[in-house]
Parts: sequence; structure tokens; C-alpha cells
Amino acid sequence: MTPPLRLTLLAALSLAALTTSALPAAAGTDPWVRAWGENAQGQLGNGSVLAQQTPAAVTGITRDDVRELSGGGGGAAAAANPFAVALLKDGTVKSWGNNATGQLGNGTLTAQSFPATVAGLSGVSEVSAGLNHALAVKGGRVLAWGSNASKQLGTGQDTTNPYKNPIPVQSLDKVKDVGAGCDFSVALRQDGTVWTWGKGDNGRLGTGNNTTRETPQKVPDLVDVESVAVGCDHVLALTADGIVKAWGKGAEGQLGNDSTTDSNKPVDVAYLDAVARIFATSASGFAVLDDGSLAGWGKNTDRQLGDGTNANRTTPVVLDTLKGVQSIAGGADFTVAALDDGSVIGWGANAAAQLGDGTTTAPTGTSTVTALPPGSGITHVTTTMTGKSAFAY
Repeated sequence: MTPPLRLTLLAALSLAALTTSALPAAAGTDPWVRAWGENAQGQLGNGSVLAQQTPAAVTGITRDDVRELSGGGGGAAAAANPFAVALLKDGTVKSWGNNATGQLGNGTLTAQSFPATVAGLSGVSEVSAGLNHALAVKGGRVLAWGSNASKQLGTGQDTTNPYKNPIPVQSLDKVKDVGAGCDFSVALRQDGTVWTWGKGDNGRLGTGNNTTRETPQKVPDLVDVESVAVGCDHVLALTADGIVKAWGKGAEGQLGNDSTTDSNKPVDVAYLDAVARIFATSASGFAVLDDGSLAGWGKNTDRQLGDGTNANRTTPVVLDTLKGVQSIAGGADFTVAALDDGSVIGWGANAAAQLGDGTTTAPTGTSTVTALPPGSGITHVTTTMTGKSAFAY
């Protein structure tokens, strides 16, 4: 029997929607936020826990809706807490993935494999996901949720139980940006000062010692900061005169000061000037210079710097083959970048398909692979903090 026209149309529309969601569309026609790589905890937000070798649509979130997306947590195991938070342009926040420490902010400890709104949170201007907690800025104040085991929520309150809903960070106002790391937090105030709290190991708070702090403390002798970028256990800060400062763990060269020694106070990243933008990956750093070139330093054991070697770099090296970088991010062993032509490329390890090119083969030398083609409309990328999942929006 011939099916009714309405059912035929519905079937066709359903197939078209499935095709659009499952595969990268032709340039300029696909509106969705995309994600790929590890997904055992639902951190890709597509309603499943299946790994993705190519970019798959995050359920119900279009790029035009998103102001900022931040990946948190680590690898595939539940204990690694992989998750993501997305700030929409209407000031609301959605979250998904693992929720063992309350890092989804939804009042539960239940994981979810698709985005859901963080209840009661509106008017938000910035978000950041750390290893097991998250931060948001609302009206210049900082809100935090998730694990407080290392006092990373900055509330001065109990550290034994997760905080499943956003709560205020003490004593901070006029904040314009935040960064969540591995068990610590960073805030940049409108006056150009930087404040930190949480775990103090490796000097990651930048306050001159390794003391853990339960409430925000000002980083001494650091002024006129325009932006901050936070890795797992190091911090980068870009000053108004184009100088990059760094502090925290230095074992892989992530401070860029020709050393592998930790620093509990800001040091200059060497041989850099005229810096336009900074990015921190899990244990590396990148700077886009005023002339559009890219420099990288830090951990490189899986070729995640893209310089053609697998040697850690303690000072920045200019990456001649990487041009037009708009956004860059990296997890445990890989790096992805959004270029000015709308493409997304990646380099480094790829055993978990974290580069998104449909393979599990790592590129060699200075070569890169393509996750999304030119004209895709992508302008930003992020990854889980120390894991193998990536997002493009």
C-alpha cells in the first residue's frame, strides 16, 4: 500500500535531519555546534556515549546561539569527569557530560549526554570549565559550582561535598573574565588585576607561595592585564603592552621562560612581543602575534605544538606552517585550531579520533589534518581540559 503523503514527507524530513546532524554539511550550510573524540561520559552532547571520529552535532545548539563554550574534565573514564558548559547569547547556560562532582550545576549528581539548562542562571557574560568545577560571571560577580575539595569554588565553605548549584565566590566584583583550571580558579577584574584561589601546588595561584587559598587573593605586582588563559596547572596573562606573563607548573616548559622549574609568581614568557592573543592548552601555550603568525611552547611529547618535533619547548617557537589561527585549544595530547577561512584543523595524537578527521592516525612532521572544511562557519574551538574530546562553534 502506498504510504500517505504526510508520512512520506515526515520520513524524508527525518532522514534529512539525521543526515545534517550526523555529517559535516557543505560549507556555510550547517548551523550546529560540532563535537568529536571520546564520548564515554556523554561529553559530546549528542545524546549518546559513542565515540565520534568526525564532528557530530551537539543536540539542539546552533553556533548562532552560543557566546562561549568551555570543555572540562579529562579522559574517557568516569573518574576523569569530562563535561562541557555553553553560554548562550541570551545569558543562560547549558551543561552536559559527567556530573560526579556536581559540575553540571543542575542540582544533581546525574550525568546527561545532551545539553540542559542550568536552572536559575541568567544574565551570564562569561563561563569556564575546569577539571571538576565550573565558573560563571554575572553582573561582575563570580558564581561557581562542582567540586570544592581543593577550595576551588572560593566560597570559604565546606570542602567535603560537591556544590550542585551555582554559589557566589567571596569578595570579588567588577570581574570581566574567569578561567577554571585543575582544582583552582582565576578571575580578571576590569581594573586589570588578577585574582586566584583554590589549589596552590606548583605555584599555580601566582601569589608567591604554594599555599591553597579558600577565597580570592590578588596576584601581586601584576597590573594592566587584558586577558588570561588557564591550563591545567599553569596560567598565562597578556598585558596591555603585549607582554605575556606565566606562572604555575613549568616541568614541560609551559611557562616559556627557558626553564622547567615551577614559578609561584609571574615570569615573562621569553622572546615574545607584539602579542595579539594568548591561548593555554592542558600543558602548553600559544600566542598569536600582531603579524598573524603563531608561536607555541610547552609540552610536545605527542607533537601537539606542531613544530615537527616531539621535544618539549621551554621557549616559544614560531610555527611557520600555521597561519590564520583564530582560536586554538588542546587536551592531553592534541591540539585543534579554527582558521580564518572557517576550517578546523588538528595535530598531535589521534588514537581516540580526537583530531576529528575520521581516522585514528596521527599526522607526521608539521602536517595537520582537517576536521571541518573551509567555509564551515566555525570561529572557535575548545577541548576537555585534560581529555580527548573537542568542540567547534
